Amino acid sequence: MNSPALQRAVFLLLLTGVTLAFCWVISPFFGAVFWAMVLALMFMPLHRRLCVALRGRDTLAAIGTLVICLVIVVVPLILIIGAMVDEAGLLSQRVRGGGIDVRGYIQQVVDALPAWVHSLMERYGVISLQDVMDKLTALLVQGGQMLTTRALAFGQNTVLLVVNLGIMLYLLFFFLRDGRDLARTLRAAIPMKPAHTRYLLHKFATVVRATVKGTVVVALVQGMLGGIAFAVLGIGGAVLWGVAMAVLSLLPAVGAALIWAPVAIYLLATGSPVQGIGLAVWGAGVMGMVDNVLRPILVGKETKLPDYLVLLSTIGGISIFGVNGFVIGPAIAALFVAAWALFNVAEDEGEAPAATPASSPTPAPPPEA
Repeated sequence: MNSPALQRAVFLLLLTGVTLAFCWVISPFFGAVFWAMVLALMFMPLHRRLCVALRGRDTLAAIGTLVICLVIVVVPLILIIGAMVDEAGLLSQRVRGGGIDVRGYIQQVVDALPAWVHSLMERYGVISLQDVMDKLTALLVQGGQMLTTRALAFGQNTVLLVVNLGIMLYLLFFFLRDGRDLARTLRAAIPMKPAHTRYLLHKFATVVRATVKGTVVVALVQGMLGGIAFAVLGIGGAVLWGVAMAVLSLLPAVGAALIWAPVAIYLLATGSPVQGIGLAVWGAGVMGMVDNVLRPILVGKETKLPDYLVLLSTIGGISIFGVNGFVIGPAIAALFVAAWALFNVAEDEGEAPAATPASSPTPAPPPEA
């Protein structure tokens, strides 16, 4: 009953159970823990430079890095969220009060269609314009209500937001200060070859940095450009729609167009061709160029993932994990590719054990993440 095999099996069972229980306990704060880890990876190079400048004082360097993170990330984000919530509230009041007539807007677009389109559809009965208008009205109303409801709910959950923000900043301090020790402990605990463990952890850190840097930069630039265009055209809620375009731009290729394209169509159909064409050119040309040029450079180049794999993993990650998925999805995809590459290397080494280390295709151990 006390054989080593049984003892090891019981210990592994206990270890698995305790780990799962711990993950279940901290699951309500998954977002705070996850983003503390992401920000630690992003700001770790800055922390190391401050640590050198402060002659090895890790605590002071961590505090300085945390203050810089607050100034350039957290505070601007809070201000943008505040403005977004205010505009969402005003938009919701206008919709409820009848100030925004969605059905009337769609009716204007339908009336602007050429006569031959109306006659063709009525002759062959392919599509009922009334049915199309009803469906579009319901879709836009539901989408607008969902957008404003989510924005208002996000702003109203002040207590939960403050708690998560506090936990994130608290963990970020310790991740920055003790990051090297935590990385060493993690590498030692993973039952794999040290070179393989270092390679996979380095790959994960590289993908997270590249994805956040590339995707967030593209989202911010597209949201800012879209918000500026809406403000210039006099469209209400420019900040709200700019934030919406920034969030939707997490979806490569088509994201921000889901907002500006319908507005451009409406402007073209309602007697504002200059504004409509200008918005279409601005969206497809300037904003589209940002997505097509910056995203592959900032994301695909560093992660060494094909564009189609970045697209699929981003959409799949967002559908499963929500907003966090735009980082988790590509990270999982990169680890998948890296793990299979290591597997192929291990298989080759098994078939040819006489290969010298110089000729072995095993990836060289990267520097510490």
